[in-house]
Amino acid sequence: MTASSHFDRRQFLGGTAATAATAAIGPVTTADNKKKQFVIVDCHAHIYGTPTEEKRYPTIAKPFRPPKGTGTIAHLQKNMKDNGVRYVTAVQTSTYYRFDNRFTADAARQHNDFMVGICTLDPDEPQNPWVMEYLVEKSNVRGMRSIPGKDGRMDSPGVRRLWKTAQRLGIVINSLTSRGLKPQVAEMAAAHPKLRVVIDHCLNLTADDTLDATLADMQDLAKLPNVHAKLTFIPTGTKMGYPGKDLHAACHEVIKAFGANRCVWGSDFPCELWLQSQDISYAQHLRIFTHELGLDEATKRDVLGGTALKLWFSRKKRG
Repeated sequence: MTASSHFDRRQFLGGTAATAATAAIGPVTTADNKKKQFVIVDCHAHIYGTPTEEKRYPTIAKPFRPPKGTGTIAHLQKNMKDNGVRYVTAVQTSTYYRFDNRFTADAARQHNDFMVGICTLDPDEPQNPWVMEYLVEKSNVRGMRSIPGKDGRMDSPGVRRLWKTAQRLGIVINSLTSRGLKPQVAEMAAAHPKLRVVIDHCLNLTADDTLDATLADMQDLAKLPNVHAKLTFIPTGTKMGYPGKDLHAACHEVIKAFGANRCVWGSDFPCELWLQSQDISYAQHLRIFTHELGLDEATKRDVLGGTALKLWFSRKKRG
C-alpha cells in the first residue's frame, strides 16, 4: 500500500469499528417541494471535517480547503434543510483526504438517515476490491468514484478489478474523467452491462470551443443503457454566471439523449469553494433546475431525485 493511502487494513478496521460504537435569490423551500411532491437528492457533495474532526481524520499535506465554516456536515445539513433537499451522496473529497475514506465512510454510517457515501479507491492497490466490499457492507457506501490507474488509463487491470467488484456488489460507479478517456469508459461500461455508471460532470461540459465535441461524446455514451449523466456542469462550465444560460441548451440535449430517468442533479457542495469563481450558491444551482431550465414536472421529478433514489438509495441485488 502506498503512503497516500494513509492506513493499512488493521488501522481501517480499527478506525471504523470505533466509530460504529450568496445571492439574494431565496432557497427553494421545503414547502415548495412538498407541494410538487418532489424528493430532492443532492448527488454531488464533498464533506470536510471540522478542526476537531481533523485530529481523528488527518488531511493530506496540502489540502484544498474550503472557506472557514463551510463544507462541514452541519453546513451541508443547513443547505439541505433551507432548500428542501432530503438525501445526499457524499463523494470522497480526494483533494482533502486523497484515498483515506474513513471520514466519508464514518459520516455515511453515522448519518444514514439522509446520507450515503461514495468512496474513491486507488486502482493500483491490489487489496482495494476487499476494501470496497468492506465499505459497502459496514459503512453505508453505495458507490465508488472511478479514476484512471497510474498508467493514465480507465481500462487498466486495476480499474477493471474494481469495476468487476462493484458490479458484483450492486453499487454504482461514478466515472470522473475528461472526454479524452471517453472511448475507454464506453468500452468499460459495455463490458460490465449490469453495472450502473454515472458520468460525473458530463465529461466537464464547458461553454467554449470544446462544447460541441464533448456534447457529442455524451450523446454517444447515452447509447449504452447502463450509463447515466450527472448534470453538475452548468455552474462549473458557464462563462456567464448565474443562471448559466450558455449551457442550458446543452443540458436539454443531454437530458434528451439519456432520458430524465438516467439523469441526476448535484450541488457541487460546498459551493463557496467549488463554484466560487462563478459566485453561484447552493440555492441558485438548485433553482437552475427547478425554475430556469424550464423543465416539465415529470423531468424535474426524475432529475432532482427519482433517478438518484433508484441508483444509490435502493439496494440493488448483487450480480
